[in-house]
Amino acid sequence: MHKIDIELVEMTMDVMKYAIDRLSSTQSKIGKPKSEAKLKELIGETVTGKGVGGEYAFNLWKKHLMKATVPVDHPRNLAFVPASPTRASIMFDLVTSASSIHGAYWMEGAGGIFCENEAMRWIVSLTGLPEGAFGVFTSGGTAANLSAMVTAREHWRKNDAFKREKGLIITSIGAHSSIKAMAKVIDVDVLLVDTEDRLRGEELQNAIKNLTESERKRLFSVVATGGTTNAGIIDDLKGIAAICEKENLWFHIDAAYGGGALAADSVRHLFNGIEKADSITIDPHKWMFSPYDCGAVIYKNPELAKQAHSQEGSYLDIFKDEGSQGFNPTDYQIQLTRRVRGLPLWFSLATHGTDRYKEAVERGLELAQIAGKLITEDPNVELVREPSLSCVLYRRIGWQPEDYTNWTYENHRKGFALVTPTKWKNGDTFETVSRFCFINPDTTEQDIKLILDSMV
Repeated sequence: MHKIDIELVEMTMDVMKYAIDRLSSTQSKIGKPKSEAKLKELIGETVTGKGVGGEYAFNLWKKHLMKATVPVDHPRNLAFVPASPTRASIMFDLVTSASSIHGAYWMEGAGGIFCENEAMRWIVSLTGLPEGAFGVFTSGGTAANLSAMVTAREHWRKNDAFKREKGLIITSIGAHSSIKAMAKVIDVDVLLVDTEDRLRGEELQNAIKNLTESERKRLFSVVATGGTTNAGIIDDLKGIAAICEKENLWFHIDAAYGGGALAADSVRHLFNGIEKADSITIDPHKWMFSPYDCGAVIYKNPELAKQAHSQEGSYLDIFKDEGSQGFNPTDYQIQLTRRVRGLPLWFSLATHGTDRYKEAVERGLELAQIAGKLITEDPNVELVREPSLSCVLYRRIGWQPEDYTNWTYENHRKGFALVTPTKWKNGDTFETVSRFCFINPDTTEQDIKLILDSMV
């Protein structure tokens, strides 16, 4: 062997040992943040003309850099919407990277895309959408929402009367921030219905009724939420669907977080109406136990997405030829270059089966109910609202906003837990409260008790 080959093999063995230790660990640390200046002091210069060597760089990662990160799958990481990828999916993420598959076109990535499509069929089956509905994996919810809204806008503009109009969409203030960010990218306006609680059909109808003639002409889509990120609230999907059908509006559902709960029999009825959607966003890297980055966009009529997104170019013609004989994911979303990010999900589903997935999602719902019960029994805290899906909003009685912030930073500095404050609209004002989001089935009742007890 050449010297470089021996070094590569040794380095690969070190990486595999690291991966095995990571996958087999049951007591991982949550990590403590460090300032950029402190990290620079510890690490020094690494990107240099001659390089510092793989072994040296890897040791820097293990000794310092890894410890300044927060693993999304730590049982006491209950902030934002964390993640809990299965060990099978993490392992196969290594295979995905090592296989170097370009997942844009069937001609290059047939085997990987086939696996992605197997996983996608299961996700689509959970929605109850009619036959012919299908989807594609994206980098996350923002890319999925953007892809869906580009499809909706282009479909709307097929009518010559709307070609020069700046589009308008309606959603609620409880919608995810990516909806407003996406609207900026595609240059459409957003009308926010002033409710952080459930957006109901009658509220949507009133919002449409109050539009000016010009605004009504520009309105092309309604975005409902299937599990708000802040509180796990599911909009009145059935009522909204009926209004969208009557008003001839594209009905999109952002279920990036809550979509995983479609697998749970105990709450599936809360999503009634989702089968009427024109497009749906679901993030497997949230509540379907897939590694980052894995989102998904699903269309009732995928052909409309293909008309909106399919890219043309002389060097791309070969991929469109009948000889390529397959599904081209790039035709259905905004990205041309893409990895087969649904491949780890497929392997995890094939390994564990969908029944285990249902059980794991149900455990997240159960943990939220357990937390709700513990909070009602603790004299120092109280529920802001009843738990919804796996989100729990609660307040520490007597605390001011800075108390929540200081508590979060202190627990994080200790490497104990990451639980962050949020804001909830209380009347005409926004109140600072604390929030749990349960994704990880390995989180225990004792973890919850310890966190609540730390709010002294």
